[in-house]
Amino acid sequence: MIRNPFLLFSPFLCLYIIYILFFPPDMVGDQPRYLKFAQNLINGFYSPPAPDINLTNGPGYPLFLVPFVALHLPVICITLMNAVLYYLSIILLFKALKRVVELNIALLFSMFWACYYVAYQTLNMVLTETFTFFIVSVLIFSLVKAFNTSNFKESKRYNYMAGLTIGILVLTKLLFGYVLLLMVAGCMILWLKDRRNVNYRKGLFILLIGFTTVTPYLIYTYHLTGRIMYWSTGSDNLYWMSTPYDDEYGDWKGRLNLGTVSMGNYNIPGADDTLQAHHGNDFKKIYQYKGLERDDAFKRIAINNIKSNPFKYGENIIYNIGRLIFHYPYSYAVQRPKILLVFPINAIVFTLILFCLVPTIMNWRKIIYPLRFMLFFCFIYLGLSSLVSAYVRMFTVIVPILLFWFAFIINKSIKIYIKFNN
Repeated sequence: MIRNPFLLFSPFLCLYIIYILFFPPDMVGDQPRYLKFAQNLINGFYSPPAPDINLTNGPGYPLFLVPFVALHLPVICITLMNAVLYYLSIILLFKALKRVVELNIALLFSMFWACYYVAYQTLNMVLTETFTFFIVSVLIFSLVKAFNTSNFKESKRYNYMAGLTIGILVLTKLLFGYVLLLMVAGCMILWLKDRRNVNYRKGLFILLIGFTTVTPYLIYTYHLTGRIMYWSTGSDNLYWMSTPYDDEYGDWKGRLNLGTVSMGNYNIPGADDTLQAHHGNDFKKIYQYKGLERDDAFKRIAINNIKSNPFKYGENIIYNIGRLIFHYPYSYAVQRPKILLVFPINAIVFTLILFCLVPTIMNWRKIIYPLRFMLFFCFIYLGLSSLVSAYVRMFTVIVPILLFWFAFIINKSIKIYIKFNN
């Protein structure tokens, strides 16, 4: 059975399908927006023109949704596809791990990912996360194959696959666009210092393929906005992250417009009044504008808040890291019992991060290049995520890379036996 991962992990596919059928989608939050963008693509455009420009998210996931929307399939078909994508992500991670670690360790960490129930929170939703799990796992698999120098033709084919996958990842989660730019700059510097290094050249080639993949989107945003390298209109996240008030922790609290605030069902008494007192005047100014100008207004106030209160912004970053990993803390919110589910499993992940850092730093040159490439990619993403208002589901998308890293380090430093030795 272990030789056939499709059969080995098939019980999880059944589990995911049952979970989705038992908890059908409720179509709240961001879900309708992705379907709307997919409908826009079917109608021949993505964002409305100025002044109502909306580039809240990239076209990667809406492109995936286009066939479902065009055929008028029920939403349950999309969420059932989530089960398939998650199942395939487990198989791809297992196949990648088998190439670099012992079978027992590959099996252990693949099972960990299959049982990583924090990721289940979006399994029954029309959100980007489950699609991103699959794309990240494809990236892991293709990078491991791309840097396989024993088979040049296969390696070349996977170079293109890895680059295309990075491009799709950027179009799905636009924050990865900034990761891509930083990676291109860093890899270019490394290659210029040592042009004979095959890995540096190959890594740069993969990243440039990724950049080429997203270029049509950047051309489109330039045509729409007149701005070069414009990724998204998401500065409201930075605005909330920059809040200077002691009783706010940088978490996103919605759009204070016309005297209302979207906070979910966990308000504490008086929270709306406090938010209006803190942010009402800002929002009156901001909502005089639309589209790009509104986004610029959010950005101006956020930057001014950061300049005026740098230490408070630093505190908010620490709180934000807590939200990324442990789903805590939130301002003006009643504590929810489900946080207790996040703490144990992500505490294991966090502990493994701390454990693996030391041997990684001490043995950096001995670590296989695809893993080094992935670690830069991963930690640049996590670093940028900590600067804007973020949530635990933004951390989950990178967990497959972390598990690949854990498996490699543990394989090199610790022996694990599933069966007892006599």
